[in-house]
Amino acid sequence: MVDKNRKPTVSLVRGPIVFADGSVNNEATPAIACAYIAGYLSEKGYQVVTIDAIGEGLNRTWPLKDYPGFSCHGLQVDEIISRIPKDSDVIGFSGMFSGEWPVLKKLITQTRSHFPKALMVAGGEHITGLTEYSLRDCPALDVCVRGEGEHIFYELLECLGEDGDYTKVNGIAYLDSDNRFILNGNLPRIRAVDTIPWPYWPEGYLEKFWATGKSYGVCTERDMPLMVSRGCPFQCTFCSSPQMWTTLYKLRDPDDVIAEIKSYKERYRITSLQLYDLTAITKRSWAIEFCKKLLQHQINLKWSLPSGTRSEALDHEVLSLLKQTGCNYLVYAPESGSPNTLKKIKKKIHLPRFTESVLEAKRQGLTLRMNLIIGFPSETWRDIFQTLLYGLKMSIRGVDEVPIFIFSPYPGTEIFDELSEAGKITLNDEYFFKLTSLNSSYLSIEAASFNLNISSRKLGILRLIFILSNYAVSYLLRPHRIFRTIRNLLSKTEAATVLEHRLKDLLNRKRDPEINA
Repeated sequence: MVDKNRKPTVSLVRGPIVFADGSVNNEATPAIACAYIAGYLSEKGYQVVTIDAIGEGLNRTWPLKDYPGFSCHGLQVDEIISRIPKDSDVIGFSGMFSGEWPVLKKLITQTRSHFPKALMVAGGEHITGLTEYSLRDCPALDVCVRGEGEHIFYELLECLGEDGDYTKVNGIAYLDSDNRFILNGNLPRIRAVDTIPWPYWPEGYLEKFWATGKSYGVCTERDMPLMVSRGCPFQCTFCSSPQMWTTLYKLRDPDDVIAEIKSYKERYRITSLQLYDLTAITKRSWAIEFCKKLLQHQINLKWSLPSGTRSEALDHEVLSLLKQTGCNYLVYAPESGSPNTLKKIKKKIHLPRFTESVLEAKRQGLTLRMNLIIGFPSETWRDIFQTLLYGLKMSIRGVDEVPIFIFSPYPGTEIFDELSEAGKITLNDEYFFKLTSLNSSYLSIEAASFNLNISSRKLGILRLIFILSNYAVSYLLRPHRIFRTIRNLLSKTEAATVLEHRLKDLLNRKRDPEINA
């Protein structure tokens, strides 16, 4: 029970990365979700401790004995639990990726045995997408926070401190004493995004990522996570954003973003900004104002958009400003080169205009990546080859990286719901691990597939052929990239592309005797 004469003490926990053995794309990135929640709660007077299994166990991997073929990156379960303060009243777990649910479930269950009186809370994309399933699959879990978590979690803590009754909080879900699933309200959003406190980064935390060369996408010496928006206004059927964030899209005031950047420059001597936003640039006027303020305040930093963005606002003027202000890596996300597929997945882009934006970005000298997906459930051979050939065409025309992913039906998406209703998905640990392994190794040709027309093996072979072709074209037609990659592999900090970053990770694993401890 929580002492009503004091505020509950809170611990936030992020579990380890789960990956298929042989994986080449498991990224260790700072826990910006936990940092935002910690910042929000700290401003409200709460004591918050964050235990990040990834950040505290960088470059440490260990096999999952119960699940052959899979391993984890970060602290082991008993190490995580040993770091949770013994007086924790509430322990909040980050449940972002469905592929990590089996390990997170085990972590919550074992934490419960050590903290029988603490309230176990979880939030994130997976928890929001499969709320009732998560509660029933993990009886040790008390409460799910759905959607945007800062204010909901705060209200839950306030109710605990007042009378111990959290059941009236809007935006949570739980099982009542009769084992009935209770869902409180819809998904409340924080509309005044500029009132959200900046992320709280514990002393020495980010330095661990910089010392080991870990960051999101490309890397420099001291990369800083940053978010300039919340949500996404679009409703793509393969994305869980509409269920996690609704379609309310809020951009921060550029002046507030500039102030945050300045504080990081002064405190951390950062060398680059990495925007973690779902869709960072959708409003042309905002992008222009932001870039002009970067120039006005003489903020000479590299910055990148590694998550993927749309093209509507990226015309000549905006792309020119991106280049002037130091944008060193831009990821476009058309997802498909098939007009038929784009229509079905509700990806509202006009491919010729999209292509023109990409080519203009290359004319401006930006380093580009383009993410493509094949294997959507209803895709035909024609749809898939249109996408693959579009990717190859863009490699020929200068795009630096064109990776091919196989469609993953993630919980919380419209396509996932359709496949579930059709009986194509059975929720269990095997399914979640399948999501983990689906795109874990580009060299794997045994890819799981939910496509009705093409076998898993054929999709895997196609992906391998075209990924190798795209990179071959990229380097052979532009030999200077070969020398850039060699130079960056020999450097301690620089990586101009994700491929270079992953290659550096592989080299570091061979050099570091503590890795795989």
